[in-house]
Amino acid sequence: MPKSLITCDCEGSFAIDIEGLSKATGLEIRPPCSALCTRNLDQAEAALSTGEAILCCTQEAQVFEELAADLGLEPAPVLDLRNRAGWTEDAAETTPKMAALVAEALLPAAPEKILDITSEGLCLVLGAPDVALSAADLLKDHLGVTVLLEEAPDMPETRAFEVILGRLRHAGGALGGFKLTIDALQQLEPGGRGVWTFSPPRDAGRSECDIILDLRGGAPLFSAHEKREGYLRADPGHAPAIAAAVLAASHLTGTFEKPLHVRTEPLLCAHSRAEQTGCTRCLDLCPTGAITPNGEHVSVDPLICAGCGACSAACPSGAISFDAPPVDLTFRRIQTLATSYRDAGGTAPRLLAHDAHGAEMIQLSARYGRGLPADVIPMELGSIGAFGHAEAVAALAAGFASVHVLPGPGADLDAMAAQVALAQAIARPTRVTQVATSDPDALSDLLFAEIAPAPVETPVRPMGTRRQITRQAAKALHPGSETLPLPDGAPYGAVLVNTETCTLCLSCVSLCPSGALGDNPDLPQLRFQEDACLQCGLCASVCPEAAIAYEPRLTLDDSALQQVVLNEEEPFACIECGALFGVKSTVEKITAKLEGHAMFAGGDRLRLIQMCDTCRINAQYHSEENPFAGGERPRPRTTDDYTKKRRDH
Repeated sequence: MPKSLITCDCEGSFAIDIEGLSKATGLEIRPPCSALCTRNLDQAEAALSTGEAILCCTQEAQVFEELAADLGLEPAPVLDLRNRAGWTEDAAETTPKMAALVAEALLPAAPEKILDITSEGLCLVLGAPDVALSAADLLKDHLGVTVLLEEAPDMPETRAFEVILGRLRHAGGALGGFKLTIDALQQLEPGGRGVWTFSPPRDAGRSECDIILDLRGGAPLFSAHEKREGYLRADPGHAPAIAAAVLAASHLTGTFEKPLHVRTEPLLCAHSRAEQTGCTRCLDLCPTGAITPNGEHVSVDPLICAGCGACSAACPSGAISFDAPPVDLTFRRIQTLATSYRDAGGTAPRLLAHDAHGAEMIQLSARYGRGLPADVIPMELGSIGAFGHAEAVAALAAGFASVHVLPGPGADLDAMAAQVALAQAIARPTRVTQVATSDPDALSDLLFAEIAPAPVETPVRPMGTRRQITRQAAKALHPGSETLPLPDGAPYGAVLVNTETCTLCLSCVSLCPSGALGDNPDLPQLRFQEDACLQCGLCASVCPEAAIAYEPRLTLDDSALQQVVLNEEEPFACIECGALFGVKSTVEKITAKLEGHAMFAGGDRLRLIQMCDTCRINAQYHSEENPFAGGERPRPRTTDDYTKKRRDH
């Protein structure tokens, strides 16, 4: 655990309250350097030797890393106070904000989970002959190259790379594991004299490669192709783009570390039951197609997953959750920032959630513009899409006055807008906003102009799953409220049952993945617990009477945690033993419909419908037409039977 903070005021360009910051953080904070990366580098060296210090400069982080390597030491953590808090036009006190940023930096980082991917450099080049063959000639000394052409060209007299003919039907996979299906495949026959010849065409040829260089210029092979590792695409008419793609391809050999972005809990998944489709939120959102149905749940291909985080924010059950870093670490960061800001004397902080692109905007605004207001605390996330409604309302419940979400160029804006709309419905529209600008000055102007609402009077620290945190945060934001209406598609709400058409068949109960719907083993009842309902749609799709509908809402009182009866009827009493079974109205309807039916004419056959299982079996067993009766059992053969047979012969 670091014990000291080595600060730098960057040639006196901003002020640091050493005493106030030390009191707020509990760290030893020495008087600030003016040039920690140059003239005062000896202080950085001394801090590295102790291994218990944080260096206050990210701009020159590489200098400190190289210094640590030269000394044979582990690099020290670095913290950016200058751009995020120091350089600002705001005259207000910045010590609470700096204290919050320091406290966040002290949180232990989660270990990164990775998967090793090996690329042997097998590259498939697609495109017109002139472009593709030229690119192959540049790559032949670095990769194992195969060029796929749709028509036979004037073949170059070289075997430095392969040329095949055909049409690419399908491509799947990612770096180190692309799988290809090729129709009309023709391979070069290297033997013979004269012009090169090709084998007869055949369909459904299968092949694999590590890298795909697509120079066709048409539609990309993959959705969100820029996120598909190992797939490089360039405009065939733009020579610099081709050169850049060729250079990038030449470096894609060896073993690479692929982060495992998400973790899954298949038992929690509400995708389907009994071949009935339910929740498809993650499938609808995944830009790369990494998520696919797999029986009653979904599976994630870690090689294709680009880590956008949208699935984690939208999953109603927690079956998919972001793991790089884990969701609970994000909640701890939010709580730490809010609590530390208040403990240092601040009153109404505002949260700015952003990604690496947003960090660059903040740096540009700080250096050349107004910077951030003193009460705006930036929180950088590796994947801004993982910041969903639960994180936003948790921030408000922790004491933030407002939350701004700043997406970068690669973010899924529609998915983020849905999460922001849900957060606005749970909190209030003015408390959560999605910032739609890439201009650093416009960002600063927006934040300086905002009149932030008052924060919650009594901040809370919700704990548990994302659903539980959302409910606890909403209760803190709306003390005394009972029900909040939510937009369509929200993962919270009630199940509405039409009691006129519901027959209490309980098909919905057997398929409910979360246990929100239940029965009563002693009475014909359909029970419901709203807190557990995922609004997945399975019960409505399986209901034979179409008696189920939904109401998106968030009930904040304790009734949501208890089972309520949605429908109940009087049970039927067995006409033989009096035991209660079934539903009285259903038994009476069936009896009335079958009266006069040939299968139930005469005798006591119609009475069987009005008996419980035990009495029905007993009555059938003792009836003249016992369905359980068999023929007369054959007599066992004895020794006499065998000897008699021999005597007779």
